[in-house]
Amino acid sequence: MAFDAGMVAHVAKEIKAATLGGKVEKIYQPQRSEIVISVRCGGGNRKILIDVGSSNARMNLTSMKIDNPATPPMFCMMLRKHFSGAKISDVVQLGFERALRITFDAYDELGFSSHKHLIVEIMGTYSNLILTDCEDRVIGAAKQIDFSMSHKRQIIAGIKYEMPPVQNKRDPLTVTREEFQNIAAEADEDTPAEKFIIANFSGIAPVVAKEIAYRSCGDAEGTLYDCRKKLADELFSVIDVIKNVEGKPYIVYFDKGRPLEYSFIPLEHYGDGAVIEELSSFGELIDRFFFTRAESERLHHRASDVQRILSNAEKRISKKLSILHTELAACEESEKYRLWGDLITANIYRIEKGAASVTLENYYDEMTPVTIKLDTRFTPAQNAQKYYKKYAKLKSAKEHLTEQIALAEKENDYVKTVGFALSRAETEREISEIRTELHESGYASRMRGAVDKRRITPSYTEYKTSGGFTLICGKNNLANDHITFKLADKNDWWFHVKGQPGCHVLLKCGSEEPSETDFTEAATVAAANSKAPEGIAVEVDYTKARYVKKPPAAKPGYVIYHTYFSTRVVSDKALADSLIVK
Repeated sequence: MAFDAGMVAHVAKEIKAATLGGKVEKIYQPQRSEIVISVRCGGGNRKILIDVGSSNARMNLTSMKIDNPATPPMFCMMLRKHFSGAKISDVVQLGFERALRITFDAYDELGFSSHKHLIVEIMGTYSNLILTDCEDRVIGAAKQIDFSMSHKRQIIAGIKYEMPPVQNKRDPLTVTREEFQNIAAEADEDTPAEKFIIANFSGIAPVVAKEIAYRSCGDAEGTLYDCRKKLADELFSVIDVIKNVEGKPYIVYFDKGRPLEYSFIPLEHYGDGAVIEELSSFGELIDRFFFTRAESERLHHRASDVQRILSNAEKRISKKLSILHTELAACEESEKYRLWGDLITANIYRIEKGAASVTLENYYDEMTPVTIKLDTRFTPAQNAQKYYKKYAKLKSAKEHLTEQIALAEKENDYVKTVGFALSRAETEREISEIRTELHESGYASRMRGAVDKRRITPSYTEYKTSGGFTLICGKNNLANDHITFKLADKNDWWFHVKGQPGCHVLLKCGSEEPSETDFTEAATVAAANSKAPEGIAVEVDYTKARYVKKPPAAKPGYVIYHTYFSTRVVSDKALADSLIVK
């Protein structure tokens, strides 16, 4: 990712311009690695987001709505103690590093005015947020680092703050063209230009180095030899952009999907398949790039307890099915014991009492000889009864096991539908609905906060067909039941993909008759909102809503229907998404 020293320079300039002289109104800590500082400036509020997590480390002015936890963590309380009511007096980049220093006009413990600093280090795994006093002594940090964790650099209260150890690289802002030519002359000409730049100059992200190589020779993977004519010009062109802090916020997409990359220069080396968009600010750029990623991780973290319940349930059911199938296989010998009982009974006059075994002709199989073991303690009649009892026991067990296997497979199908719904959950509300469903189904009886007492309407998505009819698609099993049995009119059409986990889809039409196109679009929505692979033709069942029934004591989302039609459509998510009511 491109949160390099060049990006830090542009972010620092933007934050300084927007918040200089502003007064700190609120500080809160939504996540362990996140701090949000709300600053009152120029008649409005600006929020500075700082994230020092290992995967999404960044700092920017944000417009995102971020929840404020009810109980502030200790580090948040420390920041409030030192910075509440303070004014921002400076925002500077520390050298050409991925580090910023925000200076506050604050007050000490005795009420005297004093400068205090918040140092933000955006360095991947080593990112940190450090609070220092006017003499740059550490007061506290988001991540305390003592001698047991690092011998090179400690971040603990009372010691003098020091910058991270300098790498054996040159500062690109101070290097001259002559120095560059000397360094390049000593390097192997087969070295990729990107790797040469990263290895010799600090603060330049790999994606920016690739762009410089691409601009030099038309190939992001080009070697020093390939780029020899223009590499210096292109490198110093980017350096001038950084020195003058005159870059612009660019984001790269593929087909306007999930953001691929971002930078302060346009990244043209991704080719014609990429879309480069210039945004209005670096704050918007970083929000847009990281929000989807961060929100996805946040939801994944909040859904971890649900995922754990489903994983344990799947393992339990799989083990149970394995045992049941093994026991059922053993029951296949039941017919053998019935045969032995019949043969002993038919030939009882030929069998001597006390015999250990007997060989008899199987009149069911062309008189093939069959050797039968006998219990010497019993008479022939008693041996026959013993085998009949074994036959009856195994036959009863077979019926019971078959029933248990059917129930276990039905439970396994239900767990898969919940897992499917969880994989598609996009909000905390949807995850809460799944928790409630699991609680009501008996899977989460001990889960803290499993039941949402507000009883809000379950989540569903609305679509509009080409003919103007409304389509309603559930997002989980509770929503499926709600739209099928609460929102459906008896003449509405109901759709569901055949034989796979998927959402219930309702075509609201009342007494009107939808067109063939409306039916096709409804079936496509059902296919796109199922586990069916994208782009593959799948079978979709559809019927009048009045024919869809729920068996007594059935799990959420489970229904039966006997009168129905079927059609085959291609699972086309793009078409389905185009019908969503915005």
